[in-house]
Amino acid sequence: MRQFFVSAGETSGDFHAATVVAELKSRFPEVEVTGVAGSQMIANGCMPLHHMNELNVMGISDVLRSLARIRSIEVSILNWCASNRPEVAVLVDFSSFHMRLGRKLRNMGIPVIHFIAPKLWAWGSWRVKKLQQSQDRLASILPFEIEWFALRGISATYVGNPSAVACERGWSAAELRHKLGLEPEQKLLALLPGSRPQELKAHIPVLAESLRKLRAELPELACVVPLAPGVEKEQLELLWKAGAVAIQRQEHDYALRADAAIAVSGTATLELALWNVPTVLVYQSSPLMVFLAKRLVKLRCAGLANIILGDRPVMPELIQQDCTVENIVHEILPLLQNSDAAEMQRDAFCDLREVLGNEKPAKGVADMVEQLIH
Repeated sequence: MRQFFVSAGETSGDFHAATVVAELKSRFPEVEVTGVAGSQMIANGCMPLHHMNELNVMGISDVLRSLARIRSIEVSILNWCASNRPEVAVLVDFSSFHMRLGRKLRNMGIPVIHFIAPKLWAWGSWRVKKLQQSQDRLASILPFEIEWFALRGISATYVGNPSAVACERGWSAAELRHKLGLEPEQKLLALLPGSRPQELKAHIPVLAESLRKLRAELPELACVVPLAPGVEKEQLELLWKAGAVAIQRQEHDYALRADAAIAVSGTATLELALWNVPTVLVYQSSPLMVFLAKRLVKLRCAGLANIILGDRPVMPELIQQDCTVENIVHEILPLLQNSDAAEMQRDAFCDLREVLGNEKPAKGVADMVEQLIH
């Protein structure tokens, strides 16, 4: 029986790794997949050597407290691989842990695929040498990364983008409006305040006040907020008081095809672009993080859609001191009123979908596995 090792370290990685597990099980009927797994990987047939929650840490202090536990998990993985000799290891995202693990697995003679290339182009470019040592194949989900890595001596392959595939499906705009019980003439605004505790703390007050101002200007405006996994409804109380309603992010066929959106920087802004939703991107962080970002990040833009579209602000970006109620209202009102600004975004989103394509990333990763074992 064939033996593969697959590892993920957080919720998004579990989702992406689960698609790889399913593809490997389909392509190689006589195969056992073992790994550091979350619930989605397990549901798709991965045997958990460790649950990925064992690796979950929040903040520097938690990382320091957890070092001994994380090291013991690494030793456990290496011991299992030494005994079971998987033909290939697929390490999904979670680069700090996986680059170290990948180097040690390769030293044992086990080929390694990194799926979802570390974002060294944004920060951490000094880790290029570590990445060279930690993988045999690099599977990228962002097209522009291929040239960036090539210039630094690493051959990466674009395998497709998970969001581009996922966002082809889901509720239509009409189905979403019906689900929310909206009148035909009502405008629908989506608010996405982030999911991490520090993001919620920073953004909920300014988004709630922005919604109040917008509803004073547009009394019939409806507003929906997706509940991300791990976020309790009570944490968003200010948004409900301002007139927003909730929808479950994990509901079957979820797709947030609203008239416009205000969203905290992250994968959500890329999804909104793929759903053709004109968006204003916002972000506030601690002064220390801003100081580090200015020194380390070599990009003009923060949003993934903007970066892919030539590192230009197709979506307006209101970062740090620019993230004010007045600025948000000023930028979002034209998008709700179907102005030229909204149409310009939609035109650019057509280009984005063409750039990303519709290849299934799991298929590309499984192709890499085949190349390494033959």
